[in-house]
Parts: sequence; C-alpha cells; structure tokens
Amino acid sequence: MIQKVGFDNEKYIKEQTEEILQRVKDFGNKLYLEFGGKLLYDYHAARVLPGYDPNIKMRLLSELKDQADIILCIYAGDIERKKIRADFGITYDSDALKLIDDLGSWGINVLGVNITRYESQPAANIFKNKLERRDIRVYTHKFTRGYPTDVELIVSDDGYGANEFIETKKPLVVVTGPGPGSGKLATCLSQLYHHYRRGTKSGYAKFETFPIWNLPLKHPVNVAYEAATADLKDFNLIDPFHLEAYGRIAVNYNRDVEVFPVLKRILEKITQGESSYKSPTDMGVNRAGFAIVDDSATREAAMEEIIRRCFRYRCEYAMGFADRETEQRVLLLMEECGLDPEHRKVVAPARDAARAAQEENKGNEGIYCGAAIQLKDGTIITGSNSPLMHASTSLVIRAIKHLAGIPEKLKLLPDHITDSVYKLKTEILEEKAVSLDLEEALIALSISATTNHAAQLALETLKELRGCEVHMTHIPTPGDEAGLRRLGVNLTSDPDFSTKNLFIA
Repeated sequence: MIQKVGFDNEKYIKEQTEEILQRVKDFGNKLYLEFGGKLLYDYHAARVLPGYDPNIKMRLLSELKDQADIILCIYAGDIERKKIRADFGITYDSDALKLIDDLGSWGINVLGVNITRYESQPAANIFKNKLERRDIRVYTHKFTRGYPTDVELIVSDDGYGANEFIETKKPLVVVTGPGPGSGKLATCLSQLYHHYRRGTKSGYAKFETFPIWNLPLKHPVNVAYEAATADLKDFNLIDPFHLEAYGRIAVNYNRDVEVFPVLKRILEKITQGESSYKSPTDMGVNRAGFAIVDDSATREAAMEEIIRRCFRYRCEYAMGFADRETEQRVLLLMEECGLDPEHRKVVAPARDAARAAQEENKGNEGIYCGAAIQLKDGTIITGSNSPLMHASTSLVIRAIKHLAGIPEKLKLLPDHITDSVYKLKTEILEEKAVSLDLEEALIALSISATTNHAAQLALETLKELRGCEVHMTHIPTPGDEAGLRRLGVNLTSDPDFSTKNLFIA
C-alpha cells in the first residue's frame, strides 16, 4: 500500500517564501516573524499532509538565511519543571540545545537565546550558564507587567521597555522556540516597542501551519490539529474579525481570536497609528492550504492522526500525565468524525495477536501483549510477548524477516547471544525481567550480524520500517518505546499496562 502524495513541497516553499518577503517589504524592510509549531521534524504535519517534508521549514530558512537572524525563545518555567517534548522524549531545554545544533548543521546560526518570564529560577540559571560558557548569547525577559489587559502599562518603559533589546542586523528576524507558551509573541512585541522608541519602523507576522485557514472548519486536517492540542484546550473557529472585515470565511483557533483585540490595540499603541491587520488571519503567513494537491489523501491521513492522538491521550491519562477532560475531548472529536479505533488497520490484528497468545498460554500467569505493523505494501505482521522477548521485539524481528525473505523458523538471535544477554541481566545487573526489550534486541541483532548473514540481511531492512503504522495492546516499556521511536514508526497503544508492577524500568 503506497501512500498517495497529497502535498506539493516545492509549490509551498515558493509561495511561502514570496509571502514572507512581501511582508518584509511591507514593514520597511524589518519583520519579526513568529514561528509557530516545530521548526524541525514536524512529524504531525508530515502525517496529516502526505508528502510534506518534516524539515521543509528548515529548507525555507536555508534559502532565506542571508536575510534572516534567528532568536530562540524558551519559557523559564518549562526549564524548571523539565517539560518533555513527547515526540523525542527529551526536555524542552534539551530540545533547545538540539535545535541550535540542528540549525548549525544547516549552516544557520542562532543570534541568541531569550529566556522568557525569567525570575532567576535555579534550573534556568544553570541553562543560561551552560549556553554562555559555550559562547552563545543569552537574553532574559521578565513577565510583562500589565499583560494582557493594561495596554498603557504594557506599552511603556515599565512594560516592554523593561526588556533588554536584542540587537539584530538582518531584515527578517525569525523568532522560534520549543513548544507553545515559549514567549515568542512577547519577544516580537518587545522588539517592536524598542524599534519605534528609536524611530525605526518594523512589523510583526506569524508563521503558523495549523489550523489551515482556507480549509473548512471541520476538515479532518483541522480537526487533527484540535486533537493534537487537546491538552491545551485549543479549538478551531471561524475568524469573526476576518468575516466582518472581508465577508470571507477563514479558520483560526481560539487563542489567536481571543487575544486579537488586545494585540491590535498593543500594535496600534506601539506604532502610534492604525494597525494594518484587521483579523488574526491577516497576521498569519500560511500558504499550506494552497499546496494540497490531493484532498482525499489528506482527509484519510488526518483521520488516522485523530485516532493516533486519541490513543496517545488515553495512555497519558492512564499514566497520570493528562486529565479526564483532555481524554474526553479527543474521544468526542473521534465521534464527531464517525471514527472508531479499529478504523486504524493495525488495531484489530494486534488485539487478535494478544488474545491468541493468551489462549496459547492458558494456565500460565502473566499478561500477554500483542503488536501489529502495517508495512509499506499493506502487509500486516503481528507479534506477541514471550519469556524470550517483548511483543515489540517479536514484531520487529518478524517484520524484518518478512522484508528480507528469511524463513520464519530461522533464528536471527542465536542461543549463545541471548544466553549471554540473560546472564548479564540476571547474574550481573540483578534484574528480574529477562525477556528482551526492543533496544536490547536491536543491539543483540547487530552483534549477531557480524557472523550471521541472515541477521545482516534483516538488519539492512530496518530502514524500511520508517513511517509504518504500529499498534500495541499495552503501553510500551521505556526500552520498547525508545527503540520504536528510533525506527521512526507511527506508534499507538491501548491504555493498558504490560505488568501489574508499579515501577517499570
């Protein structure tokens, strides 16, 4: 099953670049562009817009790098509470460091890092020291006094004026950061305030991919955005300001619409004139909708993503990371789209595999887990756990055997390797669980490949799993989740635990 391409990257880059450069020109050759969403590895966009390059924003920036400075914002509170970026499993401060490295690998240097709502938090100070000792310029902005209602105080020397001015040289200033609430907007507006105090003109615009303003409100791509942000309680709506100003329907989301009247007043106060924006949609630079070339393909892909998000939030609720309201909200979105979990083709086979394993081991204590993967040609492979290996390990081993054309009965992990791993785990590390999780199995497989030609052939097919759909009947252990993430599969799981133990290593 070859996935249809629904998005034209080259058309998008061309139109988005032209739109950004026009905005720069409109504001006297100085534009602060707030980058919403992920600058790199935007896998949500890649999943709902088939064919979308997850690094397309970086490609766009590469073309503009001679005209752009980059400011990276991070909220001090996110550093302090060690907020996690779910798709990488790393903290936001680590993600910021990774982003600086990634930008550097594309030949794009970060002008500086701005720690927002900074109150000398201990973890924020450590992060600041770490950057400065690696010769990266760090700025700190405190919470803006008066925000969001007291415009007179906000737009004053005691408000935005109290923030340190970040010197920039290029006509375009890209302001980005890990996750929502990083302080990007406040940084842009502080900069505008300082520019106008110095007698120089500048402007603000927002680079946001979702929701896509020129798709219908209930288009699955826009509903998938609501599902992705269910924990933030965001929701899409018709932009009332755009409708009133132009008589045209445009889709935006609640936070941008709610803040627009205040934001418009702030911009008018800063510029001492009339804002050129009549709606929050006007502020956006978003040509993604014009690059969709197959609407049916994007609809189907987005419905898959809605189901994935439902599974994810149900698991997060089970683990204590999400509240009941978030879980119920995404379940409601599923119902509105007429979807059920088994619309996802790997769900039923995984559950069948778990039931078969339970039946086969009737009388033996333990929880039996099932897993299923849909390969690129549509073939579905299943696996289940055993005393030898976890369900995800069984699944991946069986999948790469299939891809390499290796008979099912042929062992990829010889006894002398698995016995050695068991001895390490039980006799040396004194662990109770001896079955191999996926990370352990992949290491063992790479060792086996040095002397086992079949294992080498199978190992070479691992890359073919990237982008494949996987479902498990139980929440994966850390080793399984890390292994599946590195393989690049789209993973979901039922909100059940694979063990009755509370501590899972």
